[in-house]
Amino acid sequence: MTNAIQVRGLTKRYGDVQAVKGIDLDIRQGEVFAILGPNGAGKSTTVEILEGYRKRDSGEVSVLGVDPARPTREWRSRIGIVLQTANDAAELSVRETVRHFADYYPNPRDPDEVIAAVGLTESANKRVRQLSGGQRRRVDVALGVLGRPELIFLDEPTTGFDPEARRQFWELIEGLAHDGSTIVLTTHYLDEAEALADRVAVIAGGTIVAEGEPGTLGGRATAKATVSWADGSVETDTPTKTVLELSRRFDGEVPGLTVARPTLEDIYLTLIEAPRD
Repeated sequence: MTNAIQVRGLTKRYGDVQAVKGIDLDIRQGEVFAILGPNGAGKSTTVEILEGYRKRDSGEVSVLGVDPARPTREWRSRIGIVLQTANDAAELSVRETVRHFADYYPNPRDPDEVIAAVGLTESANKRVRQLSGGQRRRVDVALGVLGRPELIFLDEPTTGFDPEARRQFWELIEGLAHDGSTIVLTTHYLDEAEALADRVAVIAGGTIVAEGEPGTLGGRATAKATVSWADGSVETDTPTKTVLELSRRFDGEVPGLTVARPTLEDIYLTLIEAPRD
């Protein structure tokens, strides 16, 4: 499968602080890839270099076959970016804003279809300044997908969304991925990464400390299970056997029985808290 993004030996230093320490990364065409990490880990710097907003110190970077340090207008038209914060035209309506930005692209999506896709049809004639924080975020997403991008960068896209809006946004992302867009997602919501991402990379201390599918990241699929019941719990590699033993002990139904393996959040916290050189 062709890589939409390929990175080798990426480094970036700010004064005495080395923010990125030799990252290697492959993101396949058509996949949803989540980049996770705490603040100050190098996550945002890495993504900004991929977007062409920040210069690297060393390493090789290819994004849709182009070095983002030497972007072209045609290359930028193939990329959609939803920044964590954006300055909007507050006095324009939603429809006016989306139609205005559509003129920047050679083959934009229909503005009204995009407005509907992000759930803003009923607010299309409202001025942007009249919208809630979550609704403004939907405008940002609309502008990010308007140009039919092959590659979409989403930086904390659901900040300020209520639960219903987050679910609607997830459906939008799933639809874009189904249509063949490659999506790079940064988020602090681990359930969002698990719901949307085909693969995940965790950055800590300027390096990638783990990479893989959400269900198997950091040995998650083979980690010990915790079997809990009303008056006890145990970690075990053989949860089925443990449940059978408990069933015999309680002569059938085990009160308060739960069986759980580590969540993605559990694995993530373990990864970012591990000591590093």
